[in-house]
Amino acid sequence: MDIADFKKLTPHFKNAEAIVLEGWGEPLIYPELVYAVELVKEYGSRAGFVTSGWGLNKNSIRDLIRAGVDFIGFSFAGATYETHNTIRINSDLHTVLSTLQDLHRIKVEEKLERPRLHIVFLMLRDNLIEIPLLPDMAHDYGIGEVVLINLIQVTNEWQENQRVFTCGDDERETILKDAEMRARALNIKLRISHLSPRAVTVCEEDPLRNLYISVDGEVAPCVYLYPPVSSPVKTIFCSKEYSVEKVTFGNIFKESFEAIWNNPLYVAFRNAFSARNKRFSEIYSSLLWGAEDFRSFKENSLPQPPEPCKTCHKILGL
Repeated sequence: MDIADFKKLTPHFKNAEAIVLEGWGEPLIYPELVYAVELVKEYGSRAGFVTSGWGLNKNSIRDLIRAGVDFIGFSFAGATYETHNTIRINSDLHTVLSTLQDLHRIKVEEKLERPRLHIVFLMLRDNLIEIPLLPDMAHDYGIGEVVLINLIQVTNEWQENQRVFTCGDDERETILKDAEMRARALNIKLRISHLSPRAVTVCEEDPLRNLYISVDGEVAPCVYLYPPVSSPVKTIFCSKEYSVEKVTFGNIFKESFEAIWNNPLYVAFRNAFSARNKRFSEIYSSLLWGAEDFRSFKENSLPQPPEPCKTCHKILGL
């Protein structure tokens, strides 16, 4: 995003809890990243991003710390060099871990609480066996949280074959128990995405409270609904191929935020999730919620999500 355009967004930052400075690319490639962090902090919000670690060094670490960055996530595709480097082409785990070591050392030497660090681990068939190694890795580099995520945006055969979640009942979540036990022993927070569907009223992206602004200013409910490819977008949802139109409710550089947020189509989109929340509350209050009650609760007990979300794995609680 042109920095002049980015500056046009700053009046809205005071109304946000956090500005995540990323989309579909590598944040550290953005030449104005440090200045962008400064602008976010100037307007009173938290700033951070998830990165592959590519290009981060001692100088850029200190620049980001001085700018006030609040959180940085490091994206891994393996807990060993061989696995990570094979999946993440042109990425080197040795280099990333060396950078993490530098960052941890600087925080310790300068007695800094920020930035808070976390590992984001993309669960795939090729790396699932390495998940129990992550808590120790996090502990060694002063990282307090590990987030295990699914491959949500499935667009080709390789990705379909690599996803670890199922769209039906599955007992494989037991393979994550070792990681949970080790994380507990090391006081590492471990956030695990489910490997089989769960009934959720609002997906984890939570479009009632969050939104995504693309590099060219298009406003979408979440990053998955506006990928940087031409529309319609080919996706594979639960092993079936779909063609889905990208979703935008206006352009922030051409319309006011209020006009976009109050766009009737956008309001209807959010209302679909509000209706799901309301229905869940009604069901909750009418049941004793014993074990049998909870098992009987199904996704079809809720109103339908917005049409664009019906072919997104996030709506399955994955």
